[in-house]
Amino acid sequence: MAIWNTLKGEFDRAGQAAKGALDEGKLRLESHRAKQRAEAAAASLGFAVYRARVDGADLEPARYDVLAANLAAAEADVARLEGQIADHMKSPAGPAD
Repeated sequence: MAIWNTLKGEFDRAGQAAKGALDEGKLRLESHRAKQRAEAAAASLGFAVYRARVDGADLEPARYDVLAANLAAAEADVARLEGQIADHMKSPAGPAD
């Protein structure tokens, strides 16, 4: 029976490693999408400033506040996810050996 216990232990360990890899992959995908949102928010802000300047005006403060808040929120999301990835990599159940 000892061989079955050993085999079961190895399967459990392999399952945990696979789960850890899937969790990390999900975090990295979320991080990538958050970075895309941050880039889009930065582009929106830059384009709004450009359009206002082309039209000979300044960007309205309320419009700037909204666009800047979107960018700040997206950057905060990226930082949060990058922190989660770093924590995952440090954890004992993190990357497979």
